[in-house]
Amino acid sequence: MNNTVKIAALAGAITAALAAHSTSANAAGQEKCFGVAMAGENDCKAGAGTTCAGTSTVDYQGNARTLVEAGTCTQIELPGGRMGSLEELDRDLPQS
Repeated sequence: MNNTVKIAALAGAITAALAAHSTSANAAGQEKCFGVAMAGENDCKAGAGTTCAGTSTVDYQGNARTLVEAGTCTQIELPGGRMGSLEELDRDLPQS
């Protein structure tokens, strides 16, 4: 390989490493919180029959999660006396 190709490959590797690091940094200081996302606004995990981000179909779907600031999940108050949870909930699930 010539020097230009080597430099381009190295630059690509460094960029990929920095991108992975910044994603981890964004998640640092956050925790997964279930039952607080509006329909279609979950980060990931939306229970059986769904795939990932944006697939929840019910507001405050108990098995859908989103990232929130660490230490705040169980303090999030929602309509109807609902609260955020660090574990999946059996409430507000889509109709089968």
